[in-house]
Amino acid sequence: MTSLIAAQRLGFEPYNGSPRLELRSTDSDEQVEVVIRGAYRQILGNEHLMSSERLISLESLLRNRSISVRDFVRAIAQSELYRQKFFHSNPQNRFIELNYKHLLGRAPYDQAEIAVHSDLYNQQGYEAEINSYFDSPEYNQHFGENIVPYYRGFATQTGQKTVGFSRLFQVYRGYATSDRAPLKEGKLTRELAYNSASPVYINGTGQSLTGLAGGDRGKFYRLRVVSGAKAGRQTRVRRSVSEYLVAYEQLSNKLQEINRQGGQVIELILA
Repeated sequence: MTSLIAAQRLGFEPYNGSPRLELRSTDSDEQVEVVIRGAYRQILGNEHLMSSERLISLESLLRNRSISVRDFVRAIAQSELYRQKFFHSNPQNRFIELNYKHLLGRAPYDQAEIAVHSDLYNQQGYEAEINSYFDSPEYNQHFGENIVPYYRGFATQTGQKTVGFSRLFQVYRGYATSDRAPLKEGKLTRELAYNSASPVYINGTGQSLTGLAGGDRGKFYRLRVVSGAKAGRQTRVRRSVSEYLVAYEQLSNKLQEINRQGGQVIELILA
């Protein structure tokens, strides 16, 4: 989770601090409907869904608890609906980018991740490519059986590479936009090929963030960090918040240390 001001500036405020959608055995019909709508919104990249496009039989199975949320979102991604919206209209690299975004809630970290999924599709086909995300230890760790995938690349988490933060912004186009626009190549194709990272732009200003990637040496940053908790789980226990004053030159090392310890940066500002 990041600070509210930072979320507003960077354009992902609607996702910041929003409750994770998890199906529980005691949920009412209305709560199940919220989970279903949230699943469609995430897996279909905020695409408007016509009533005739809804997968009614699968929804019924979920309402009856005959399948899990993981089964439901897997079926959406395996459906002809998902293929028509994202597979048939995009080049392979772009399709894989969108799979990472929709199914794992993050952008691909490097060209190797794209290559693995490209080879998997070429050798085993569409179903194997989609299943590889849902059957991965990463999916199991963060979402398990009954949490709807969500955009988790906006916050620091255990096992997350720092570059994933800037790369998610390249594939994230805002809360009110859709992923349907066809592209001639993936949004990250060149960035991954050159192992570079694009700047993160402040919402509506055209200005990029400075300090983390290439400037402001000699300055200090103030970090507020929540102590570690198991990823993907909600807790009602209050966790301690620590503050650190860190020189720019030590900032990357400090962020990596926090990440290894399972901490979560909730605010990072120039001191």
